Amino acid sequence: MILLLNVHHSRASDLERPDLLTTAPAVPVESYRDKFGNWCNRLVAPAGHFAVSIDGVVRDNGQSDPTDWSNPQLAVEYLPPDTLTYLLGSRYCETDSLSDEAWRLFGNTALGWARVTAVCDFVHNHIAFDYQQARATRTAMEAYREGVGVCRDYAHLAIAFCRALNIPARYCTGYLSDIGQPPSDGTMDFAAWMEVYLGNRWWVFDPRNNNLQYGRVMIAFGRDAADVPLVHTFGPNTLVGFKVWADQVPASQ
Repeated sequence: MILLLNVHHSRASDLERPDLLTTAPAVPVESYRDKFGNWCNRLVAPAGHFAVSIDGVVRDNGQSDPTDWSNPQLAVEYLPPDTLTYLLGSRYCETDSLSDEAWRLFGNTALGWARVTAVCDFVHNHIAFDYQQARATRTAMEAYREGVGVCRDYAHLAIAFCRALNIPARYCTGYLSDIGQPPSDGTMDFAAWMEVYLGNRWWVFDPRNNNLQYGRVMIAFGRDAADVPLVHTFGPNTLVGFKVWADQVPASQ
C-alpha cells in the first residue's frame, strides 16, 4: 500500500504535534516524497483485518481562503517553467476534448481572477453533487456530459477548463472543516479542490463549495486524482469503513 494522509509539508510547521501514521497490527512503514514533493507512506499490509490512522492538531490563522481579484493571468511565455506541466492534459482532465467548449463558454470573460471565477460558477451549477453516483474512473469530460459527481469531479472539470484557457491548474486533496458553514447532518469526508496560478503564486479555488471556506488543510497536489490517491493498493482488498474528522478544538488543547 501507498498512503497519502499526512499534512502537506507547507503546513508542517503548523502542527502542534506530529501527525504520525499508525497501523494495527503494527508493520514497518517507509516514507518518501513523490515527484510533486508530497509525503507518502509505503507498507505491506498483512492478511486479515488491517487499520491505518493519522491524528493531529493543526494551528490555523482562522482566516478564510485568500482572494485577490487584482492578480493577473500571465501569458504562457511568462509563466514559470514549473507551472507548465499544469497546462497539459492528464488522466482525468482531457483538455483536448474540452478546449473548444472552454473557449465557447468563457472566451469572452475577463482574464485572470474573473475568468477562473466564471469557470467555478459554471461547474458548481452544472454538476449535481451525489455520493450515490460517485465513480472512481469518471473524467472531466464525463462529468461535463453526465452533470453529476462528487468533489473530485468538480475539481477535474474546472481544472480541464482552466488549462484549456491557458491558466495553470492543479488538483489538491486534503481535509476541510465545516467551520463557518451551516450545520450539516452528513459525515465528513476528504475534500478535493484546485489551485490556479495567477500573478506570481498559487491560489485556492473550490468549485464544489464555491464559497469562502475556513480550516482547509492540504495533504497533496498533482495533475489530477491519479497522481494523489489517498490510498493506493496492490492486490485484492476490501474497504470496510473509514472516518474523517476536521473539527475545531480550543486553543488550550
